[in-house]
Amino acid sequence: MSKTSCYIVDNGAYTAKLGISTMEPKVVPNCIMKAKSERRRPFIGSQIDECRDASGLFYILPFQKGFLINWDTQKTVWDYMFSKECCPVNFNETPLIITEPLFNFASIQEAMTEIFFEEYDCQTLLRINATDLADYHYRKMHNNNCTVVVDSGYSYTYIVPYINGKKYREGILRIDVGGKVLTNHLKEVISYRQLNVMDETYVINQVKEDSCFVSQDFMADMEIAQKRGSANTIMKDYVLPDYTTLRRGYLRDIVKKEEDLDQQTLRMNNERFSIPELLFRPSDIGIPQMGIPEGIMHSINSCPEEHMENLLQNIVLYGGNTLFPGFRDRTYNDVRSLALDHYDVNVSLPDNPITYAWEGGKHILTDPDFYSFCMTKEEYEEEGKAVAFEKFDI
Repeated sequence: MSKTSCYIVDNGAYTAKLGISTMEPKVVPNCIMKAKSERRRPFIGSQIDECRDASGLFYILPFQKGFLINWDTQKTVWDYMFSKECCPVNFNETPLIITEPLFNFASIQEAMTEIFFEEYDCQTLLRINATDLADYHYRKMHNNNCTVVVDSGYSYTYIVPYINGKKYREGILRIDVGGKVLTNHLKEVISYRQLNVMDETYVINQVKEDSCFVSQDFMADMEIAQKRGSANTIMKDYVLPDYTTLRRGYLRDIVKKEEDLDQQTLRMNNERFSIPELLFRPSDIGIPQMGIPEGIMHSINSCPEEHMENLLQNIVLYGGNTLFPGFRDRTYNDVRSLALDHYDVNVSLPDNPITYAWEGGKHILTDPDFYSFCMTKEEYEEEGKAVAFEKFDI
C-alpha cells in the first residue's frame, strides 16, 4: 500500500477534479455530452475537446439538484477517469479519497461504498465532504481553529462553519443558487431579448464565464448600462464561436456595422452583472432565500458567541462561481457592512478556487491519523456497509 500518495477525486456536479496526490489535478467535465454534428458518438469528460461542433450540445448529468442519482452515467465517467486515456490508477496499491455532498442520502452513500470496494476493487477508501477538505486545507495554511467555508458550485451554494475542525451543523446553510441557475437564467434573458439560445447550454455557459462580473454597486452600474454610446462602458459584444476558425467565443468592444466581419454576436449589457447578482439576491428570480453575505452572517450567528470573532476572520471562498471578477470584494464589503464594527473581517479567495478542495486531500494524506479516517476493504467485507456510516461523518 502506497504511504506517500493517494488518488483524490473531488466529484463535483459539473466538473470532477482528479489525480494522484503527487501530481497536478485534472479538471474533467462530470457528464456525458452528445452533439448534433456527431449523433452516434457520446463525448465523456475531456473528450469534448474532440467535438467538431459544440453548438446544441445535449448533456447527460449524473447529478440532479446536487445529488448523485444517475449511476449509469456516473459509472461511465468514472471508468473514463480511471482509464489510461485520462488518469490511470491501481486501487490495489493506492488509497482513494472521494468527495460527496453534505447530508448525502444514506442509499447513495451505501451505493458509493459498494461500487468502489466491489467493482473497482479499492483497498482503502475515504469518503468525505469537499467542504471538509477545504477547511483542512485552510487550517493547514493559516493555523487557525475556526473557518467559514463557502462552496459556490454548480447546483447550489453551501455555507459551512467549522469549529476545531468539526462542522457546526446548526450553522450549515444551503442557498439554491449555483452555476446552473445562472446559466439557465442567462439563456432565458438572451432568448427573450435577442436570439433563441435555449438549446445552447454549453456556449451560453462560456458566455457567462467570459462576460459576467459581480457588481460592487448595482444601482450605479445599472445607470451606466442605460447610457448610450461611449458613456456606456459596460455594453460589449460577445463574438460567438463558429467552430471552423473559432472554438470559443470572446468579449470585445462594440464596432461599427461596416467594420463587423460577418461574425455572429450577442449584445451583452446589464446581463453582465445582473446574472451573478442572483448569488447575492436570489429573491430577484423568486427564490425566497438570503444571498451569500447574509447567509454567512446567519451561519456565524448560529454558532456559539465566543467563536464569532474567529469565524469572521477566517471566511474562505471556493467553487466555480467565485471566479467571477469582483466576487471576493463584494462578499467582503457586504459582510463587513453586516458585522459589528469592532470585529475584523477577512475573506480569502484561493489562487485556484476550482481545485482548492482537491488540494486539501493532499494535506489530509500527510495527517498522521489519515488511515484511521479511512475504511479498508477488509473492514467492509467483515462488517458490511454499516461500518461506513460510523467512519464517515457526511
